[in-house]
Amino acid sequence: QHFSGLEEAVYRNIQACKELAQTTRTAYGPNGMNKMVINHLEKLFVTNDAATILRELEVQHPAAKMLVMASHMQEQEVGDGTNFVLVFAGVLLELAEDLLRMGLSVSEASYVIEGYEKACKKALEILPDLVCCSAKNLRDVEEVASLLHTSVMSKQYGNEQFLAKLIAQACVSILPDSGHFNVDNIRVCKIVGAGISASSVLHGMVFKKETEGDVTSVKDAKIAVYSCPFDGMITETKGTVLIKNAEELMNFSKGEENLMDLQVKAIADSGANVVVTGGKVADMALHYANKYNLMLVRLNSKWDLRRLCKTVGATALPRLTPPTLEEMGHCDSVYLSEVGDTQVVVFKHEKEDGAISTILIRGSTDNLMDDIERAVDDGVNTFKVLTRDKRLVPGGGATEIELAKQITSYGETCPGLDQYAIKKFAEAFEAFPRALAENSGVKANEVISKLYAVHQEGNKNVGFDIEAEAAAVKDMLEAGVLDTYLGKSWGIKLATNAAVTVLRVDQIIMAKPAGGPKPPSGKKDWDEDQND
Repeated sequence: QHFSGLEEAVYRNIQACKELAQTTRTAYGPNGMNKMVINHLEKLFVTNDAATILRELEVQHPAAKMLVMASHMQEQEVGDGTNFVLVFAGVLLELAEDLLRMGLSVSEASYVIEGYEKACKKALEILPDLVCCSAKNLRDVEEVASLLHTSVMSKQYGNEQFLAKLIAQACVSILPDSGHFNVDNIRVCKIVGAGISASSVLHGMVFKKETEGDVTSVKDAKIAVYSCPFDGMITETKGTVLIKNAEELMNFSKGEENLMDLQVKAIADSGANVVVTGGKVADMALHYANKYNLMLVRLNSKWDLRRLCKTVGATALPRLTPPTLEEMGHCDSVYLSEVGDTQVVVFKHEKEDGAISTILIRGSTDNLMDDIERAVDDGVNTFKVLTRDKRLVPGGGATEIELAKQITSYGETCPGLDQYAIKKFAEAFEAFPRALAENSGVKANEVISKLYAVHQEGNKNVGFDIEAEAAAVKDMLEAGVLDTYLGKSWGIKLATNAAVTVLRVDQIIMAKPAGGPKPPSGKKDWDEDQND
């Protein structure tokens, strides 16, 4: 099947992308609406996080898929601002459609593309001049918390003060001296019950598990980690044992017991007082562990085992051999605690220089906690971006209006057909304050004209005031609404690339699958490990 020309190919693609962008546009900003997404595994998501919505929506249309890829790139590169990419690319395509409908032919669409690319280059040149401040000290919890407000606010409006503080404490406590911050070192443990305000930060790791033996708390723990089951040796070969009388039977099982006893005793003698195993725990082994006062914890996931090794500085041993001092991990206390009605095992470091810290999230429902986890994820990623580039630009549509203003005047100076495209590119930036205003239930045109008026006077940092009743504007630097410079620049780059790629298509050719209808592609259920 061939689809070619403006009507069939270009407008179709643009239409698909517009619809996708429209979906997430109403979820933009703190007052954005939530979406209910039910994915192919019947799992329910209630969120306004564009990355999650896109990941769970199975987008089939090839052009719309390009936008999804662009926002995935943003997620990997910056970890936040996925909605920015989608909305911007959608608006760019919508405005390109206007130009094409005015009478540009497909071959003349190259002027639109050229104009967009010029304007994008110009926008990235202007952006550094719009930087309003930089992060001074990333080891100061108060300062970091104030910088994380904006990214947390867009997911959890109303709880941003509390959550930003938690995230800041967790991030600052594990920021190494080299400044290379790893997002994976901040774990999230979700436990149903209480409310958001009962969440807390722990240095170390928390597992939703119970201990196996009788010992439930150990101070100054020396930890032996085994990736094998905590069980007696099973011979590799098959053998038949002929037992003639009861006495031989007694001796046979006694030999096995003595062997187990010696193994556990050797582990206890090496100084270890906590044993973590990655497999099942045999009853006999459990009995001897209790006899020698060893605390036993069983972790099913091999990822959890690796992370624990990293936290306590242990080496996972593949066989039940007594650990050497180097192979043993250490942490200040290991104890069984009860959070709500859930038993958890906590590996805790008293000092703050641990390799991993855990944010314990409490909430009334699973969906709510998932959403808080996404807010935490965005906050942590914002911190990571700040360790790479400390520059910040004003939020609330201030940066966008300033870019629109400057790119419009740049368009005036360009001869040729591409000036129309450059002006449309500038107009596209208005979508952000517009979306913020519409989602807050304020007249968008009023907000935009007010913003332009103030920016004309040279106040670069003025953006839309979300908290006001009417269409009001205020200084975003004073209000503390700040976006990362990297997030904005990558967002503009990726969105322009996606939009231009879609516009470059003038024919869609679909090959019919050979030999009748194709079976639907097999979807694997990803196990929990993959999600970690």
